Amino acid sequence: MALLHKLAPFSSLHSPFTGKPYFSPPRRHLVSFSASPFTEKHSLERYQRDQWVYEDSQTMSFPPPGDSGSVREEDIALQLPELKKLLEVLREKRKSEGKCSGGECLPGNVFLVGTGPGDPELLTLKAVRVIKSADLLLYDRLVSNDVLDLVAPQAKLLYVGKTAGYHSRTQEEIHELLLSFAEAGATVVRLKGGDPLVFGRGGEEMDFLQQQGIQVKVIPGITAASGIAAELGIPLTHRGIANSVRFLTGHSRKGGSDPLFVSENAADSDSTLVVYMGLSTFPSLAQKLMLHGLCPQTPAAAIERGTTLHQRTVFAELKDLSEKITSAQLVSPTLIIVGKVVELSPFWPASTKEESCLMQT
Repeated sequence: MALLHKLAPFSSLHSPFTGKPYFSPPRRHLVSFSASPFTEKHSLERYQRDQWVYEDSQTMSFPPPGDSGSVREEDIALQLPELKKLLEVLREKRKSEGKCSGGECLPGNVFLVGTGPGDPELLTLKAVRVIKSADLLLYDRLVSNDVLDLVAPQAKLLYVGKTAGYHSRTQEEIHELLLSFAEAGATVVRLKGGDPLVFGRGGEEMDFLQQQGIQVKVIPGITAASGIAAELGIPLTHRGIANSVRFLTGHSRKGGSDPLFVSENAADSDSTLVVYMGLSTFPSLAQKLMLHGLCPQTPAAAIERGTTLHQRTVFAELKDLSEKITSAQLVSPTLIIVGKVVELSPFWPASTKEESCLMQT
């Protein structure tokens, strides 16, 4: 019942809908993201995929595009009736299977599944099996469309993605959704791009559910650093060149331009740095790395939508990478790799090798 209590404030929001034979997504917010392999927040693919949760709605009349908070609350209000209905269906299913007694059903399982950086062929066999057996799948923006095509026809998909400035669900609401459906006895799969325990907040979800007595199983995925580096032929460690690798979040907790990480601790010429979620903060991070002694000529790469058919890559020395990213107009998700090992990639421009940091060691 946690979901119903948590989302009760939204149940009073109503729109003037009539009938329910056909769902039409909100056209003035609808954007075509045909170039994206991932789920964009108001894309046609998202609303087609989640159509089941809008069954009571014929059309949608959202507020103006700038009011993202109202859009989010209206969206949740529209979904609430069908989510309640699904909870009841799942409870009845458990009862018919003899898995309930005294009005209480045995809880279902929650799987935190890593889907890798985007290429569905990088999924583990176990991940594919669990995805195909789920009753409900909550998926993030960075779960690729190709991976979502593997979901069984009878399963229900619900988008809970987050982008800068728009969270379709808060983290607390995601916790309550997972708990509510697990308590109803469902097999719930939480799909996350990359690995669920590497900058994926999987640890928070696991901790919350375990405290509520729900069993959680984690199925690892290939994190973006490994998958994308392999795609480009970049060894994250290499004898005599890089004796360690460090994963950094470029995210700024307050949404500013400064990364969270203390740059002086990362400015190690014998280490490879991999920056997740770092597009907006990388100019500041690069300056701090150089200020604390990292060679300005250190090879670096920025990779947008890595391992997918839409992958774009920019190679440059550390001092020039921010400018090259801006010129190429890279967008999220973009991974950044900094270190001498980047020059080992067969795609590294040969013209820059003579003056590189690698040649100086």
